[in-house]
Amino acid sequence: MIRTLFVVIYLAAAVILCLPWLVLWTVMRRNPDFMYGVAMKAARLGNRIAGVRVRVEGVEKIPAGACIFVANHTSNVDPFALFPAIPRRVATVAKKSLFRIPIFAAGMRLANFIPVDRAAREGTAVVEAAVRDLKHGVSLIIFSEGTRSPDGRLRPFKRGAFTMAIEAGVPIVPVAIIGAHKRMLRGQWRLHPGEVTVQFVPAVDASRYTMDSRADLISRVESLVATALPPDQRPE
Repeated sequence: MIRTLFVVIYLAAAVILCLPWLVLWTVMRRNPDFMYGVAMKAARLGNRIAGVRVRVEGVEKIPAGACIFVANHTSNVDPFALFPAIPRRVATVAKKSLFRIPIFAAGMRLANFIPVDRAAREGTAVVEAAVRDLKHGVSLIIFSEGTRSPDGRLRPFKRGAFTMAIEAGVPIVPVAIIGAHKRMLRGQWRLHPGEVTVQFVPAVDASRYTMDSRADLISRVESLVATALPPDQRPE
């Protein structure tokens, strides 16, 4: 529990003391790359403080140019393992409530993060914003199950990421995150030291699919992620 407390204090200090200056620098330079790079270094240090060792496999399978990384989601540890593992700046779709946090919200918007209200029907606006960013060269991370799995097993993927990929004509990179649910269980805030593996699977060219064949694309990506997961994280 003490380790978890240290991580919380470290992250809070990073947001309060460092992020305002990074936001100001980003506004002045009109480029979020430096801010994002510092944030990734902070995330890696946070993992070390938490005792979480991240092993990355298959980075060479990531294609050049904008793409969508579609990953399973089992724990709050997932973003801290996945974002720093990708050797480029990426954005994501995040809960609208996070955009109410002063300064933190400004940093997310400058980094092209897209707010989504799960309780409202604003899917079209989110897809349009994502497609616009993808066409401007910004890759996205999407946890396509929509929420964290309660037991670590892969749940069916929702359509959003696949609609974005088809409309933008970009590849989808399936990602298997292994062991994160053992580092922090859903519904708990205590961190458990250990290893998390981030495995990138060869990309699927979404430009070869249409909205009529979107279900086939979803099925293929789901299958690729499931195959890369250990038996205790595959669908029952």
